[in-house]
Amino acid sequence: MKALVYTAPNETQLRELPMPELVPGEVVLQIEAVGICGSDMHAWHGHDPRRKPGLVLGHEFVGRIASSAASGFEAGTRWTGNPLITCGTCEYCVQGRNNLCANRTMVGMTRAGAFAEYMSIPAASLIAMPQDLPARAAALTEPAATAWHAVNLVMRALVRPVHECRVLVIGGGAIGMLSALLLRHLGAAQVTLAELNPLRREAVARHAGAATVDPRETPLPESSFDVVIDAVGAKATRNQSMAAVKPGGVLMHVGLQDWASEIDMRKLTLAEVTLLGTYTYTTADLRATVAALARGAFGDLTWVDERPLAEGAQAFIDLDQGRCASAKVLLRP
Repeated sequence: MKALVYTAPNETQLRELPMPELVPGEVVLQIEAVGICGSDMHAWHGHDPRRKPGLVLGHEFVGRIASSAASGFEAGTRWTGNPLITCGTCEYCVQGRNNLCANRTMVGMTRAGAFAEYMSIPAASLIAMPQDLPARAAALTEPAATAWHAVNLVMRALVRPVHECRVLVIGGGAIGMLSALLLRHLGAAQVTLAELNPLRREAVARHAGAATVDPRETPLPESSFDVVIDAVGAKATRNQSMAAVKPGGVLMHVGLQDWASEIDMRKLTLAEVTLLGTYTYTTADLRATVAALARGAFGDLTWVDERPLAEGAQAFIDLDQGRCASAKVLLRP
């Protein structure tokens, strides 16, 4: 089978690899579509020691059962899946918070991912979906579930409903774009998205109906937003987020571009700001997101860029150099 292999920092190669081995309790999927995630880009840059050269990346996927060593999974049926492979028995799994599983492994990190014609995965990780759901929508389940999980955590912490709130999203990548689309669907009328790339700003304005701003040209107003979602997670955006959130507001930290920096703890304390972190999604979030995608909650998805797997190496370069207007590139084996 053909697979796009991460071979060195800033390099992927299309290679011929053996078919995945079918083991008890698992299935082999024929991949229909797979998205390039920000964490794949992070690994491609050589910044993730957990993802080593020689690995097939990719964890946002939809595919058809090619073969199965588990009951109830018929050949030819279509599934998406949870790339977090969890134990099911730790305290977090039994609480329904399996995104925090103490024993989790991950597709495209600890085992071969979906940038390939075929991929193996435990059957327990598969998520049922309408069989007629377009591959474009189904492959967005994973990133859309990240936005779904984050926005739901925000809504639990708010004093007033989200549709009354002034919201700032920092970052126009996939999570920022999907968060803006979801917030608009939930009735938030005042959504502003801050993004440096003018192509991304135009796409967000057109498809999500959100106001956009380049924070280099127009500084973000201080203490002005009930909700701030930092979908970048850099030192600069953390500082912007804390400055922009209103007293009593909610700051949701999603991105992980930088792993450490100071924040304004004085404002956090004196202004009673609620600071939340979020990690991926639960299985319940994934199932809810499939249903949301099926009913069009994230719009028509015409902003998504689709390319053949053979053009995957160039897609990574285009994303890195800011030449891609779309916040999400899907590869089609």
